[in-house]
Amino acid sequence: MLPFEQDSGFKPDQILENRGRVAIFIDGSNLFYAALQLGIEIDYTKLLLCLTDGSRLLRAFFYTGVDRTNEKQQGFLLWMRRNGYRVISKELVQLPDGSKKANLDVEIAVDMMALIGSYDTAVLVSGDGDLAYAVDAASYRGVRVEVVSLRSMTSDHLINVADRYVDLEAIKEDIMKISRPQSPNSAASLTNYAYRPISGIISGEVGDRDN
Repeated sequence: MLPFEQDSGFKPDQILENRGRVAIFIDGSNLFYAALQLGIEIDYTKLLLCLTDGSRLLRAFFYTGVDRTNEKQQGFLLWMRRNGYRVISKELVQLPDGSKKANLDVEIAVDMMALIGSYDTAVLVSGDGDLAYAVDAASYRGVRVEVVSLRSMTSDHLINVADRYVDLEAIKEDIMKISRPQSPNSAASLTNYAYRPISGIISGEVGDRDN
């Protein structure tokens, strides 16, 4: 019997018992499109609990492109700031084809590296292969990196450099919003606008950083 075929008594889930301090980095646009593919709305309170999974949370960052004229989106982001998330935003920039986009890959990578030493495990919610280099660099600095994303939207290279990969499909029941009657002005209802397309303009994330 080969060594890896022997029953050592070790279970894969045990690796989660030593996550230490956790920092969460969420690519909002990527998560929105993943949720769209899954046909669900994200409950961001459940998401935070699921990603933290009982570990000590250092900070949860949420990166997004914004249209500051959209009051519903601004209401949602205010709710996020007051419910455990640090929102990092950029103004959406209009492209020649009329679409609007912003890109926060650099912000995610910089924050991930700048905070090394303050956290032990990074949870990256994104399937963007452009972040693979930052993930690899963080790993070489002693950080454990977990990638959470929809498999069909995830770069193989990103999965290969991560210490653990979680398919959103596998946890969708734990993070989805349960439909129920809500008051139009309730804080909970604001999450319905989390990443619902704003006149078709949300497609990514460029502009000033808003802390």
